[in-house]
Amino acid sequence: MGANTSQVSDLSENQSLRTLIGTESISDNDPFWNQLISFTFISPTSSGNSKLLEEAVIPLAKILIENNPRTGNFGALVRIFLGRTKELKISTECQDQLFIWQAHNTLFMIRCLLKVFIREMTEEELHLQFSYQERTCIPLSIPPRMDITYSILFEAVTTMLVLLSYQLFHKEILRDGLIYQYLMKGRCLSLTSQLVKTLLYNFIRQEKCPPPATHIFEQQSDGGGLLYGLASGVASGLWSVFALGGAGSKPGLDQEQNPLPLSNQSLLLLLVLANLTDGPNNCPNPYRQAVTCFKNTQDTSSIPTEQHHMFQINFNSLYTALCEQQRSDQATLILYTLLHQNTNMRTYMLSRTDMENLVMPILKILYHVEDRNSHHVYMALIILLILTEEDTFNRSIHEVVLKNITWYSERSLTEISLGSLLILVVIRTIQFNMTRTRDKYLHTNCLAALANMSAQFRCLHQYAAQRIISLFALLSKKHNKILEQATQSLLGSNLSPLLWIGAQDLNVIEEVIRMMLEIINSCLSNSLHHNPNLVYALLYKRELFEQFRTHPSFQDIMQNLETVIGFFSQRLEAAGTDLSVERVQEVIMKGAQALPKDRLKKFPELKFRYVEEDQPEDFFIPYVWSLVFNSGVGLNWSPTGIELFSMDSG
Repeated sequence: MGANTSQVSDLSENQSLRTLIGTESISDNDPFWNQLISFTFISPTSSGNSKLLEEAVIPLAKILIENNPRTGNFGALVRIFLGRTKELKISTECQDQLFIWQAHNTLFMIRCLLKVFIREMTEEELHLQFSYQERTCIPLSIPPRMDITYSILFEAVTTMLVLLSYQLFHKEILRDGLIYQYLMKGRCLSLTSQLVKTLLYNFIRQEKCPPPATHIFEQQSDGGGLLYGLASGVASGLWSVFALGGAGSKPGLDQEQNPLPLSNQSLLLLLVLANLTDGPNNCPNPYRQAVTCFKNTQDTSSIPTEQHHMFQINFNSLYTALCEQQRSDQATLILYTLLHQNTNMRTYMLSRTDMENLVMPILKILYHVEDRNSHHVYMALIILLILTEEDTFNRSIHEVVLKNITWYSERSLTEISLGSLLILVVIRTIQFNMTRTRDKYLHTNCLAALANMSAQFRCLHQYAAQRIISLFALLSKKHNKILEQATQSLLGSNLSPLLWIGAQDLNVIEEVIRMMLEIINSCLSNSLHHNPNLVYALLYKRELFEQFRTHPSFQDIMQNLETVIGFFSQRLEAAGTDLSVERVQEVIMKGAQALPKDRLKKFPELKFRYVEEDQPEDFFIPYVWSLVFNSGVGLNWSPTGIELFSMDSG
C-alpha cells in the first residue's frame, strides 16, 4: 500500500504512508496524493493474508489516530476518493483504467484504516476522524459494472461491511448509532432501492474475477506523469487482486475457495442491511422494505406510490441464481428471506414448473445434515415448511418424476417422485436429530412440513412409505424405553429427579407420536386409493400400533387406523394364504376403491404455518454476522473482542 510497495513487510517503511500518518497536514491538491495511491500492492482475499495485512496496518493506523486531529489527513484521503467517485461513470465509459485503478486503491486504503479505527474507538470518535478540518462522509457510489470496475465494486461492498462491523463488538443488538442513522435517514435513504438492486444483481450474475491484465499503462519516456516513474505494467496489480490471492499465498488458491468474491460479498452486505433493526419511533428499515416489495421486470402493473423503495428485477434470473447457489448459508438465508417476506417472489417461485431445481439443493442440505451447521439445516427446513403451506406445491411435487438420485446413498433410487424424495429426506433428518442433537424445534418443524403435505400424498414410493412406518417404530421404541426408565426410577426412590426428567421426555415423545398418527391418518383419509404402498407398510407392521389402541392420548386417532387395518386384513384373509407381494398389492388396490369413505372419522385438516419469533433479530443478526465473520472474502477479525456470538456458533 503506497507507491512502490508490494509486500506487507514494506508498509512500515513506506515513505508515502509515513507522510500520510505524520504530523504535517497535506492539502487536497498536493501531488503527494497521486503518488500515494499509485501502488501495486495485491490486496488479500483470504483471511490469513488479511490478518497479516491488518497486523502491519495497526501500528500505522494508531499513529494516524494520534496525529489526525491536527492534520486532518484522513479526511483529505476520503475527499480524494470522493472526488474520483464523481468521475467513475465517465471513466468507465472512456475506459480510463488509470483513474479507476487509483480510485480503487484509495478506497482500499480507507477500508484498511477504518477496520482498525472501528476496533480502537467509538462511533463518535470515528466520526471525528472524518470531520476534522471539514465534515466529510462516504456516499454510496455505484459505478457501472464492467471488468475494469470489478475490483472497486468489490472494495465498495467490503468497505460498507467494515463500516457496519461495530455490531460484532457488542453483545446487545445495536438499534441506533451514527452509521445506522446515516444509512437509514441521511442521503443514503434515497439510494436504498438502487443499492439493494445492485447487490441482488451482483449475486445474480455470479461473475468470476476478470483475468489479470498486463501492460495496461505504457511507461512514459520522461519518467513523469501521474505514475511518478513506476514501471510499465504497474496497474496489472489491480487485476491480480483476486487471481493471485495476496502476499504469501499460493497462486489461485483463494480463487478456488472464493470463485465469486463480488457475488458472495454483495450477498453478505445485503443480508446485513436487510436485517438491521427498525429505527426508533417505528421507523421501518428501508433496506428490508426494498427486499420485501420488489417486483418482476415482466410485471407491468403500476407501482403503488406509498412504496418508496420499490424496484423491479428479473425474477427468472434471480430464481436461477438461487437454485444454483444453495451451497452456502448466505444463499439459503436470502432464499428464506425472499420466500418469507416478498410475496411477489414467493408467488413466482410457486408458479414455476421446474420447482425441482429449487427443492433438490435444499434436500441435499438436509441429507448431508452431519456436514452442515445447525442454523443452515434449520433455515433449509423452514424453507420447506413455507413451501408446504401451499397445496399447489404439495400436489405438484408428486407429479415430478426424478431419475437416478446418486447423492442419496442409502437406497438405489432409479425413479422416484420429488414428493417421495422430500418425505425420505425429511424423515431421515428427524431420525438423525433424535439420535444426535435432540433439537425439539427441528423435529417439530420437520413433522409440520410432513403434516402440511399429508393430505396430498400421492403414489408414495415404497421406500417413502416404509420410512414413515419405520419412524413410527423408532418413536414407539423410544416411548417404551422412557416408560421403562421412569418405572425403574419410581420403584427405586420416590420423586426422583430422573422420574421428573422421564416425564418431560415422555410428554415430548407422545406429542411426536400423536403427530405421526395424525399424518398417517390424514393420508389414509384423504388419498387412500393413491397410496397402496403406505397401506402395505402399515399392514406389514400392524403390531406396532397395538399398544396405542387404548392409550388415552391416541384412542380417537387410532380408530381410523384400526378400521383400515381391519378392513384390509379381512380382504387379505379372504384372498387365501401364501400370497405373493404382487397379489397383496392387487388386493390392496382393489380394497382401496371399495372402502367407504364414511367409515373413516373426519379430523381437522393438518395445517401449520411458519411464524417468526417476536424479536427475530435476536437470532438473525448474530447469524448473519457469523457468516460475515466466517465467509467474508479477504476479511479477518480477531476472535478477541467479538461479543455478538460465541466462536463456535458460526
